[in-house]
Amino acid sequence: MDDNKMGAGKVKKPGKRGRKPAKIDLKAKLERSRQSARECRARKKLRYQYLEELVSSKERAICALREELDMYKQWCSAMDQGKIPSEIKALLTGDEQKLPQGSSAGTKTSKKNNISSSSA
Repeated sequence: MDDNKMGAGKVKKPGKRGRKPAKIDLKAKLERSRQSARECRARKKLRYQYLEELVSSKERAICALREELDMYKQWCSAMDQGKIPSEIKALLTGDEQKLPQGSSAGTKTSKKNNISSSSA
């Protein structure tokens, strides 16, 4: 029989599995911890910069869509009054040279200049 398995006398216990904890230099451990904290702060800073850029781009898109919505509201109110806006005439006739560059170009001037008084 095995001496390890016998109950009489000192029995050598099998060691724990895995690595034995090595004697770690306290200064090296502290420096690794500091470096890890620096890297964590840098990642956090980059993440916040990315999120701020994302928010600002979404806000710009929202503003552009609101301007486009205002333009369409003006067109609808003009058509309710029996007037056809010049932009819609250009769309219907296929004359794309008369269209403003961009969907929100001329929204401020469309109240005065872009609504024609002719009806269809």
